[in-house]
Amino acid sequence: MLTSDEKGFLERAIALSRQGMVEGNGGPFGCVIVKDNEVVGEGYNMVTSRNDPTAHAEVVAIRNACANLNTHQLTGCDVYTSCEPCPMCLGAIYWARPSRVIYANTREDAALIEFDDAFIYNEINALMEDRRIPFQHEPHPMAKEVFQQWGEWVGKKRY
Repeated sequence: MLTSDEKGFLERAIALSRQGMVEGNGGPFGCVIVKDNEVVGEGYNMVTSRNDPTAHAEVVAIRNACANLNTHQLTGCDVYTSCEPCPMCLGAIYWARPSRVIYANTREDAALIEFDDAFIYNEINALMEDRRIPFQHEPHPMAKEVFQQWGEWVGKKRY
C-alpha cells in the first residue's frame, strides 16, 4: 500500500503520461524519480517528437535526474512510472541502480494499445542465429586491446 506522498508521485507520472500524449510528443508514458521524498527528475515519452527511439519516459527521467543530481547512478531514488518498463528501460533502470520501481499499468495493458514488448523479450532469450535482426560477431585485436587497457587502468571510474 502506497503512502499519500507515494500515491502523489505515481499520479504525477500518470499526469506526465497524459501531458506527453496530448502534446503529441509520443506514447502515453510518464515517469518521476524521487529522492528523499523530493522529485529529482521526470519525463514523458518523446520518441516521435525527438525522432529518438530511446526517448522513453523512464530514460528521459533518468537522464533528467542524473543531470540534476550530478551523478551517473540513482542510488537511494525511487522510480514511479505510469507503466511497467519495457526491456530497454528495464536495462537503463538496472544500470542507474535506484532503490525500487513503482508502476501503474502492466506490459499486458500496454500490449492492448499496441505497445507490445513480447517480441523484444523473446529476442533477448533467442539464440543469436535465431534473432530477427542478425548479429554478427567479428572479434578484433584492437577491441581486445582496449578492454585489456581498461582492465589495467588504475584511474577508471567503476559503475
